[in-house]
Amino acid sequence: MATTSVMHTVLVPVKQDQQEIFFQDVIRGLSAKNKYLDSKYFYDAEGDRLFQEIMGCHEYYPTNCEMEILQEQSALICETILAHTNRFDVVELGAGDATKSIHLLRELLNTGKDFTYYPVDISGNVISQLEQSLPAQLPALKVHGLHGEYFDMLQKANVLSAKNKVILCMGGNIGNFTPPEARKFCRRLRSYLQPGDLLMIGFDLKKHPQIILDAYNDAAGITRSFNLNLLHRINRELGANFDIARFDHYATYDPGTGACKSYLVSLEEQDVTIGSQTFHFGLHESIYMEISQKYDLESAEQLGTQSGFETVGNFFDKKKWFVDTMWLSI
Repeated sequence: MATTSVMHTVLVPVKQDQQEIFFQDVIRGLSAKNKYLDSKYFYDAEGDRLFQEIMGCHEYYPTNCEMEILQEQSALICETILAHTNRFDVVELGAGDATKSIHLLRELLNTGKDFTYYPVDISGNVISQLEQSLPAQLPALKVHGLHGEYFDMLQKANVLSAKNKVILCMGGNIGNFTPPEARKFCRRLRSYLQPGDLLMIGFDLKKHPQIILDAYNDAAGITRSFNLNLLHRINRELGANFDIARFDHYATYDPGTGACKSYLVSLEEQDVTIGSQTFHFGLHESIYMEISQKYDLESAEQLGTQSGFETVGNFFDKKKWFVDTMWLSI
């Protein structure tokens, strides 16, 4: 799961075109032979709140690992950035509450460089919070929030500024794709960048399987509520009639492939209606919700090479459970 979250909840109405896209995506997923829902829709206001709780679970290690990296190595990361560009803006994909990236932003401000921070998030709730909170914490920081899909907003940032871009794609968000999808994503991302642009991307590394599985199946059941919340959202925004009590959460991890997957499982045979369409669920039929792909360092670096980047720095937490890798566009 992507580490996007906020500390407060301010519900931002969904525009009509976004509502229609949401509807079509849900219909497409539930019409598939193997039903699925798009994990990007987890993050309404309640989803943001629940994910904030997940990040506080002792089982959920990625946030603490990456926080350690940013707290203790931002000066080194900053040196790496300045070794390759002196005129840049910072674009963060899936900015969340910026509690990690704020350490790097503060370090960059201390260099005296004139840059703008462009946080990008699909959650308008997140962007509203950042535009209120960051100026209070870093008065010298110029913030221009971008609410929408990654590539649309990256294109907008390129129109707004001709400077080199330092792209932040942290939180292990790349793990939300299968390896082939990740390659496609990174290659597409590279197509929006110029030679000399930088991308810092976070990878959750392979480790003992139980540590990983526990992180996506916490004892308090918060991850379960987080997944089920998407059914609540579909009910509320699309007029569906999911009976939440008739579904349960199931997580699985394959240490061979590094794929950690989450499902919702129908506890009985049932029909669910959305608008004029009805979807049948068999007993124990599952809805695939998301993947959280784990990497080793070799496969992460290979992904960069295959996508048009050169690795210029690796920043690990002390346990080496997580790495923020700096890639240079070539």
